Amino acid sequence: MSTVRTIEKIIAPPETHWVGDGFRVHNFFPHGLDQQRMSPFYLLDYNSKHKFPPSDKPPGVGTHPHRGFETATFAFKGRVAHHDSRGNSGVIGEGDVQWMTAGSGILHKEYHEEEFARTGGDFHMVQLWVNLPARDKMTEPRYQAIVNSDFGKYHVPGDLGVLEVVAGEYESVIGAASTFSPLQIYIGKVKTGAELTFSTPINYNTALLNLEGNLRVNGEEIPTDNFVLMANDGEEFSVAATDDAMYFILSGKPLGEPIAAYGPFVMNTQEEIRQAMNDFGSGKFGQLD
Repeated sequence: MSTVRTIEKIIAPPETHWVGDGFRVHNFFPHGLDQQRMSPFYLLDYNSKHKFPPSDKPPGVGTHPHRGFETATFAFKGRVAHHDSRGNSGVIGEGDVQWMTAGSGILHKEYHEEEFARTGGDFHMVQLWVNLPARDKMTEPRYQAIVNSDFGKYHVPGDLGVLEVVAGEYESVIGAASTFSPLQIYIGKVKTGAELTFSTPINYNTALLNLEGNLRVNGEEIPTDNFVLMANDGEEFSVAATDDAMYFILSGKPLGEPIAAYGPFVMNTQEEIRQAMNDFGSGKFGQLD
């Protein structure tokens, strides 16, 4: 018989900081949490809904390296363009996800898509860093451009909305993302009165971010833009919408490996960090103007 997974902590959005000039984010972790607490996830930057004015020069973040993990960018409002040192480029449209495996190393830049920058408007995003197991840290870089129509979709009974399954599975609906370790990532887009029960193995690190509207998790009120860290003391928890709402759930099996992190590198040892810095400095990640 399943046991209830209780709420460990409700975290109000921390002060915003800017990543480049295009991403105004609240960092929910690792800020304020032990860096192992949400393993295999390492970082969650949340660009809560923010209206950007029109701009002739697309705001964003310039060329930067990554090694040892994956970035998953979720676009709820606005559009993001990107380029990398391997000649890849693309646009993340509203409702879509770009899943980049940095692996052995890549240079990357991302910025507001040109037409969106020209007109301005609401910008609402999540960027998640998913740590790679030690055996996969030097894997070949790759992309998964996952458009919304590719998501698995569970339709809430009573025509009360949809649960988009990005990774893992919910009620036999399979997610679109291919992952290196067991993950469950869901986006709920639901109407007032929708209530769903989620079940994850007791040892999986699990959390919810309320993107829009008001929710009750296990009956407890969760305001918009608040982050709910679930305890590792049970399997099941419920999420009910008290008005039209959107939420983001992530759960994953912890890697149980050491973490050494420095800026855009997430490895297992300080020696590997030094090697990453040397490889970046000597041009082994390629070139990107």
